[in-house]
Amino acid sequence: MLSEINLRIDAFNNSDGFLILKYSIIIPTLNEEKLLPSLLLSLINPSLRSKYPYEVIVSDGGSTDSTLAIAEKYSDKVVRYLPGETRTIAACRSKGAKCAMGDNLLFINSDVRIDLESLLSASESEFVTSNYVAMTCPVRCLPELATVRDSIFSAVVNSYYFLSNSIGLGIARGELQMIKRRVYDNVDGYNEEIVVGEDYELFTRIRRLGRVLFCRKLIVYESPRRYHSWGYLRTVLTWLSTSMGPWFRKKSSYKDWEAIR
Repeated sequence: MLSEINLRIDAFNNSDGFLILKYSIIIPTLNEEKLLPSLLLSLINPSLRSKYPYEVIVSDGGSTDSTLAIAEKYSDKVVRYLPGETRTIAACRSKGAKCAMGDNLLFINSDVRIDLESLLSASESEFVTSNYVAMTCPVRCLPELATVRDSIFSAVVNSYYFLSNSIGLGIARGELQMIKRRVYDNVDGYNEEIVVGEDYELFTRIRRLGRVLFCRKLIVYESPRRYHSWGYLRTVLTWLSTSMGPWFRKKSSYKDWEAIR
């Protein structure tokens, strides 16, 4: 499968032999063998790739399960963690971006489900040629796993993000962040030292360059595993703590982040 995908990407060489890619989809991973296959398989779409040339990059943080084998099979590029390197999700996102060739960087988490065609179509019509510097969208829990409380919680959080972006605060969750490459490079990308809250911190710098589009016509679905494991109160308090640290002290409030699989 990997060779087939690479062949499709090679078809986008221009007359000078340079690879033309409009989007780079970057996925940070750590022991995601359960959820990663379905996400990567949903991104394999030859007709969609020919319409919106894109590449899929998996950037791993040191998985010990079959994540890397899955990534090698179904993605275009795999960035591996090396002993001694910074081991944060911010570093994974950053390293993925460093080998990306697209004009627009799409960062998504490995436990999400997206309608890629709707996403890229909305990007073409509302983001790529606009003055917006970045784009995000509402996040909901996977319908087959969501409880009523999950749905209420998601609705409240999405309303907060919509209002925040409407008044120019420019925030976005790591489940989906699309950033124009020139903007990403201008702010030097993610701070690799931040353990948690790297998504918030990046957007505090990005919003100084322009507005962030909160595209309400799109939805990205996430696993509710952390909500169900931690509960809503702990989740909200942790979010507040992780966002305040990067905003005010330019460093994370946490030295480590509990992985829930």
